[in-house]
Amino acid sequence: MRRASTLASFNVLSRSLATVHGGAAATSASPSHGLLQVALYGTSSTTGSHVRRRWFDSFSGGPAGKLAIGVAGTLASVAVASSLTQEVYAKEPPPAELVPKDVVLYQYEACPFCNKVKAFLDYHDIPYKIVEVNPLSKKEIKWSDYKKVPILMVDGEQLVDSSAIIDKLNEKIVPERVAAPSSNDDEEKKWRQWVDNHLVHMLSPNIYRNTSEALESFDYITSNGNFSYTEKFTVKYAGAAAMYFVSKKLKKKYNITDERASLYEAAETWVNALNGRDFLGGSKPNMADLAVFGVLRPIRYLRSGKDMVEHTRIGEWYSRMERAVGESARIKA
Repeated sequence: MRRASTLASFNVLSRSLATVHGGAAATSASPSHGLLQVALYGTSSTTGSHVRRRWFDSFSGGPAGKLAIGVAGTLASVAVASSLTQEVYAKEPPPAELVPKDVVLYQYEACPFCNKVKAFLDYHDIPYKIVEVNPLSKKEIKWSDYKKVPILMVDGEQLVDSSAIIDKLNEKIVPERVAAPSSNDDEEKKWRQWVDNHLVHMLSPNIYRNTSEALESFDYITSNGNFSYTEKFTVKYAGAAAMYFVSKKLKKKYNITDERASLYEAAETWVNALNGRDFLGGSKPNMADLAVFGVLRPIRYLRSGKDMVEHTRIGEWYSRMERAVGESARIKA
């Protein structure tokens, strides 16, 4: 994690002063089984300087000048304080020699487990290609004996199961951590398991809570998935209807009485685990942070995700994660 630089603070101060003296504000410039698994898953002269100094001395001597300078000083202090407290989080790209040369992710865009893997790849700035799998035919993964997603091909090696994929990647790009485990590894492992065993099961009952939310979710799924025109129409409406009823069975299976309350409770549980830290990993995200972020990313801007951010304290952490993970490392076709 890096603090804003002194130069940035000076620039903010300069803009603040220019705003006051110039008299203008600066401007700145997204399933039952099979088909439905997709749902889950300046230079100046000496003379010029002398003239300006005489002007400033005259201006600052009067009441209006003193007032303006006082206001400028206050605004500048606020601006500098703000810039010094704004945190900029750096990605953690591995050494070039450890970066895999060819990474291909077979996925469903809306799958939370696929998004876990993408969060890890994006944060570590590992370039990867995407193959969007059609959940009806699964023709894109006919070559594999493993018929689920995600599947990650790393330099010709097939990796499956999101948590196992991340563990294997971590061994490849951060070998020193594997060789010398830290005292925080147990905490990280505990919360990664919580993501897989609890948090992910809160999603479907929420995004398919009622017919309108089910349609919203399948609109996102079909807009981002690999479907033909006819399949999009069929999957959106048939899938939404089916998952509305499936979500009711999931509520019973996981003892959920109130969908939103369960989601809010999970979000608050995570915030409590942070215990005042920016991330579970402290000053930077660890694999548990990336897992929670990845699982929540597909629902963040659906109605359920917006409600979660509005009614819990998770929003600040999520925003920090968005900044830390940064832009996608995906290689566009």
